[in-house]
Amino acid sequence: MKIAIPVDKKDLNEKLAEHFGRATYFLIYDTETKDSKFIENSAATSSGGAGIKAAQTVVDEGVEALITPRCGKNAAEVIKEADIKMYQSKDKTIQENIDDLIGGGLSLLEEIHSGFHGGR
Repeated sequence: MKIAIPVDKKDLNEKLAEHFGRATYFLIYDTETKDSKFIENSAATSSGGAGIKAAQTVVDEGVEALITPRCGKNAAEVIKEADIKMYQSKDKTIQENIDDLIGGGLSLLEEIHSGFHGGR
């Protein structure tokens, strides 16, 4: 399974980015091959619509799951339309969140907020 995770640093021992649409990078992690790559989030500096653009970036990577602390309504709609499952991250490292997802320890992200329109 391919997983997307919003991150600000290219280090699996760091915490996840606080805001999905404004994350500096997305980690794309393959649970079968254990391969990981960091892709730049071109939406991070957008003046508007960052969540939608970031969501499209994730969709274009062909992921099946997203681990994130929160997600705005517009981004969530794009992600749900692509049939990507969204999981609520825990206040742990990126690697620990990946391990928790693989082990069944993360729950689906239920609370979708209206978005942080106008920036962080």
